[in-house]
Amino acid sequence: MPATKMAEGLNQRQVGLNLFLVGFLILFLELACIRWFSAKVVFLQFFTNVVLLASFLGMSCGCLAARRSTNWLALFPGLVLLTFAAVFLIMAAYSNWGGLAVDVGHQASPQEVFFGTEVRNPDLAQFVVPIEAIAGLFFVLIALMFVGLGQTLGRAFDAYPNRVAGYSLNIGGSLAGIVGFSLLSFAQAPPAVWFLVSFGGIAYLLYQDKGLSIMRLATLVIVLAFTGLYTGVDNSDVHEFRWSPYYAVDLNKSNDEITVNNIGHQAMMPFAERGSSYSLIHLLQKHSGGAPFKDVMVIGAGSGNDLAHALRFGVERIDAVEIDPVIQNIGINRHPDKPYQDPRVVPHLDDGRHFLRTTDRKYDLVIYALVDSLILHSGYANIRLESYLFTEQAFQDVRRVLKQDGIFVMYNYYRQGWIVQRVAEMAKQVFGCDPLVLPLPYKETLTSSETVGFTTIIAGCNPRISTAFRDHGKFWLNSVPPENLAIDGFDKPQDKAPSARGDWVPLAPAKLVVDNEGAKQSTSDDWPFLYVSGRLIPDLTVRSMILLGVLGLGLVYLFKPKGAWRPNSRMFFLGAAFMLLETKAVVQMALLFGSTWLVNSAVFFTALLLILAANLYVIKVPSTRLARHYAGLLLLLAVSVLVPLDTFLSGGIVWRYVIPCALALGPMFFAGVIFARTFRDEANPDQAFGSNIAGSVIGGLAESCSTLLGFRYLLLVAIGFYLLSAWMPSRK
Repeated sequence: MPATKMAEGLNQRQVGLNLFLVGFLILFLELACIRWFSAKVVFLQFFTNVVLLASFLGMSCGCLAARRSTNWLALFPGLVLLTFAAVFLIMAAYSNWGGLAVDVGHQASPQEVFFGTEVRNPDLAQFVVPIEAIAGLFFVLIALMFVGLGQTLGRAFDAYPNRVAGYSLNIGGSLAGIVGFSLLSFAQAPPAVWFLVSFGGIAYLLYQDKGLSIMRLATLVIVLAFTGLYTGVDNSDVHEFRWSPYYAVDLNKSNDEITVNNIGHQAMMPFAERGSSYSLIHLLQKHSGGAPFKDVMVIGAGSGNDLAHALRFGVERIDAVEIDPVIQNIGINRHPDKPYQDPRVVPHLDDGRHFLRTTDRKYDLVIYALVDSLILHSGYANIRLESYLFTEQAFQDVRRVLKQDGIFVMYNYYRQGWIVQRVAEMAKQVFGCDPLVLPLPYKETLTSSETVGFTTIIAGCNPRISTAFRDHGKFWLNSVPPENLAIDGFDKPQDKAPSARGDWVPLAPAKLVVDNEGAKQSTSDDWPFLYVSGRLIPDLTVRSMILLGVLGLGLVYLFKPKGAWRPNSRMFFLGAAFMLLETKAVVQMALLFGSTWLVNSAVFFTALLLILAANLYVIKVPSTRLARHYAGLLLLLAVSVLVPLDTFLSGGIVWRYVIPCALALGPMFFAGVIFARTFRDEANPDQAFGSNIAGSVIGGLAESCSTLLGFRYLLLVAIGFYLLSAWMPSRK
């Protein structure tokens, strides 16, 4: 049928193209911003939902302002320049002024621990900025960046005659956006490529609207050049900077240290010089009378230090599991001992928990090697990449893959005594015997409330090492690894042969003294928050929720239609509830298939496909009755609340994968039908869609309740939102 002339000189086909293009650009730019700002703004990687919610808020405000005369897309170049300039100024101040500190939830005595944030003590700094202030600033700036695209989207919805078909085009664009960004992530493309795609699409929309001036184009080019040149390091000859799907990875070639997202992460250590803690478990095994470990699994193999040490002690096979392809690649090509080149090492690029659940091999030794990810799994849920490694169910998976006398070892800079005690208590419950806790430097007792450094936890019911400690008292470790090879560390210090290099330090199991109730709170697949001190919403999170909520309300008030106006309540609550459905789907799929970026992309892609299928269903069945679909939706959600996640972690393929996927993703189809049917009949689609996206922001803030409720009972909040949406009248 011939295209009909639409508003502002665009015909129906062009408006449909705009719906598709804006869907692509919003999703693509949102993902680019989540990656870039979390890497470039100090400590924002722990709060990437700030960027996600800001993009949703900006899109909502743009839809609400669809009928205003101000063209916010024309303001995009200036706003993006202002936002990126703020990044540079803040990081320049932080990098060059040692008296400036960022307070992230008072890490001296925290309710939630964030690794890497304790480098500067706020109590000793001249000027302290709370992280919530930085988060609030970028929440507003990033939201304003997305207003123009939201306004273009709202105007296109108003101009397109078939609401559901128009929404389907928009969803199609979002599908293309997630596929495009996933391909670039797989190719490890740098930010300049991401923003070239985004700015190119926005320039096209400005050109179409006759708003692409030389000044605006030049501004976009300047920002693009900035993203290509700004790495945050001073000497590019010394530093190799690469983008993995998780981090901005900075390799210092002068000392082989790896920094991710501006936080020190790991260093490649030659066996001949340093890193004796990586040898500790092998030395304890040898000098307590045990045979060398033959089959070893290392989760968090990273750049290869654990592998280099294990290979010195006669292992026959090492399954080296690492989630980040860039860090693994650096280890393969640059580690001075070249452990990855040894034929006994089998590298695996996978999530550690997924590998644990799916391997059929049995091991003498399983190692959790400094598995601290320094980043959230996604912007949808408050879990980190390693969260599902530290749960009771994960420890049960470790026990399943260990041989009868196998040993499970975890070591890290745990920061807080209650974290060490929580991990040790879970190991005791799962393995049935007390683990050994070896703090370095040595502590006779370790309380919940004190800070701790590097700590090794040895679990499993092989009594050999604990017996050796009981008989000898202490084990002595030299800081230079080769010095340990010819000495029995259980000998008394005065009996040792003098060492030409390094220092000897004592190690012995510490007595755990619980003086904090948080140490008694075990973690589970439903509540995987190892670094939160108990079932609570941390004060930092509460302050952030209030701040972001107030800022969000302020922006909505500024952009709301002129005159008397109230949000579309049904669409608002539908948006809030759907955000929580996405959260639940993301965490459940991470548990089933691994916490990798590829699984995330697949979940979002599947969610969009289900929404598209719901749209097509509404088009084909115009007389769709909402009551039936509300009933189906609420029934599936009720089952998900009543049935624990770990119910599906064993059994056949249908029980283990098909049913939990249906429970996680099935509600999205019913929710999509309810949305499409309601949206089809709305008198003002721009306002309805804006209200829906605003609700998504509230749903994102409500996700913070997961640290109090767990993910199962977080669905009760989603059920409440859906009941409210059913109760609210629709507008026609």
